[in-house]
Amino acid sequence: MKLEGVHHVTAITGDAPANVEFYADTLGLRLVKKTVNQDDPTVYHLFYADENGSAGADITFFEYPGAPRGRAGDGMVHRVLFRVASEEALDFWAERAGGERLPESVLIHDPEGLALELVLDDSGDEPLVASHPEIPPELALRGFAGVRAYASNPGRSASFLSGLGFDEGWEVRGEHRRGLYVYDEAPGPHGLPGAGTIHHVAWASTMEEHEAWRERVRSLGGRPTPVIDRFYFRSIYFREPSGVLFEIATLGPGFTSDEPLETLGERLSLPPNFEHLRDQVEPRLTPLPNPRAVRA
Repeated sequence: MKLEGVHHVTAITGDAPANVEFYADTLGLRLVKKTVNQDDPTVYHLFYADENGSAGADITFFEYPGAPRGRAGDGMVHRVLFRVASEEALDFWAERAGGERLPESVLIHDPEGLALELVLDDSGDEPLVASHPEIPPELALRGFAGVRAYASNPGRSASFLSGLGFDEGWEVRGEHRRGLYVYDEAPGPHGLPGAGTIHHVAWASTMEEHEAWRERVRSLGGRPTPVIDRFYFRSIYFREPSGVLFEIATLGPGFTSDEPLETLGERLSLPPNFEHLRDQVEPRLTPLPNPRAVRA
């Protein structure tokens, strides 16, 4: 039983229009699902991914309009790692996104300060690429490499992560995808959730093994939630010993459960048990353009 790398990473934004402009236009990801936070349906949950809305390329955002900027601290993911194919791609992104060119990567920040690092892809995994008229496919983002988290005492997480299948370098390698989890020394100030911070990182599981993962977490001393049906996938949540909020999410049913692949993300999608709230919820949400219609 192995985790299939990173499923998705969820962050917080205070400005959905600027968020769409950066992730769908500047970074060239596809807005594949425009829905609501199922724990607070008065706010957006926006999903950006590759052309097919694949797990492994899916960065998501809860929008709390006007939310002040947060600050990553101990027990929080502070950087998202995306893969690119080549040095040429690193140069391209340094220029396009105004990033800092490092020896083997590019460090960029979204409009609210969230750190994104683009790293060379040596994984052998299938590239997860979105289509954008200004970004050649060979230079496009190729899905997640992993995440970096702050921890004041990462040693306390070692046996727990090993029990989840992470190797000594804190990488999980599934049958199809791998994902890296890196600890950095925690900064002095305490973390402060807000715009530009990561809410949680989700790791991928097959549907068949999902309940077994819940039992595995329990056996390691974790406190997982019951399985929660998010309609597009199923989830359990728990904190690893260093305090980072983990999710294990299933590979499916997927984003085409309620709209065709060709028009993913073009309308507000509500899972069936939220559809009765549409008339109350939709008028309260920030109006957003369809990024692909704007480009056309």
